[in-house]
Amino acid sequence: MSDQPDSGGQERDHEHVARISTPTILFVVAATVLAVYELQLVLMPFVLAGVVSYICTPAIDKISQKGRLPRLLVSILGFLLLLALLAAIAFLGVPPLVGEIKRIATDFEGTVNSLAQGVVGPGKINLLGQEMDAQGLAKALAGAIRESVGNMRVLTLLGGSAVVSGFGFLLTLVLLFFFMVSGPSIVRGLLWLIPPGERPLIRDHILSNLDPVLRRYFIGVLGVVAFAGVFAYVGLGVVLGLPHALFLALVTGILEAIPIVGPIAAAAMAGLVALHHNSGLAAILGYAIYIAALRLSIDQLFGPLVLGAAGRVHPVLIIFCFLAGGSLFGVIGVVLAVPVALIVRATLAVLYDEPADGAIDGKR
Repeated sequence: MSDQPDSGGQERDHEHVARISTPTILFVVAATVLAVYELQLVLMPFVLAGVVSYICTPAIDKISQKGRLPRLLVSILGFLLLLALLAAIAFLGVPPLVGEIKRIATDFEGTVNSLAQGVVGPGKINLLGQEMDAQGLAKALAGAIRESVGNMRVLTLLGGSAVVSGFGFLLTLVLLFFFMVSGPSIVRGLLWLIPPGERPLIRDHILSNLDPVLRRYFIGVLGVVAFAGVFAYVGLGVVLGLPHALFLALVTGILEAIPIVGPIAAAAMAGLVALHHNSGLAAILGYAIYIAALRLSIDQLFGPLVLGAAGRVHPVLIIFCFLAGGSLFGVIGVVLAVPVALIVRATLAVLYDEPADGAIDGKR
């Protein structure tokens, strides 16, 4: 008698699987792609907050259950811990970085002159048909940079970008608090949007198969962040001997979790410090080699290997997802590309009644 309910449940599950037609799937995919394309800037804080909350949720649930503490209390404490970590990094690193920027701005022409001396040396170069020594090149570069920065459009763009970035950061923190506190209820609310007849399929089959894969992937992202931080400290502190190397390494690792924008910002900050403290040609080449090695090792080797192993997909697919997502949707596309690919694979595995790891007939 115990076998009858199971067989009936299996039949109902197969009915649920068959009920999702190909046109429905295509419509949902097309609508999702269009929504992401139109709302990519709006979605960024939601995606970042959602990813961090998703990573923290198992620890919150485990501590709450083992300690028999209210989940709300554990969530608030976890959020405050993350805030304290961000505040500590900012307190230790931002004042020295601001000091470096002030020193560069105060002696801007001298900094550019040192850079030009390192590149040109005592001789002259032919630039657009005009011979220039290091001092003349420094004056030309400094004048061009001052003119561009002094342009009202550039100032407006920089000011607007700063305001938007600040607002986005605060919004991300607010959303992170709500996601950490009420993540399960938000998931239940999203499931409510699905037709009742399809909820068992989504909840009990697709999400149950997808959840461990996504968690492994985001743990792999944390591994990439740790690798970037260690690599940056070795390159900036041990090899190049820059001051504030520990802070720059921490920032490099953290910003590595934000594709495209994060690595550019980290490279710019480290470049400012390197430019001010050593502008010789050897130092410039050393920093260029460091940046190239960091990006190649993460983007083309370590990142695809670790994330591919975590998500149980080939590293080539990881590289393709990053490039295609960035080309189509910018930063938000890079962040969501691999998780979307994993969602599609888990969904198709359930609909096709095949293993979730992509194997066919038990063989790869």
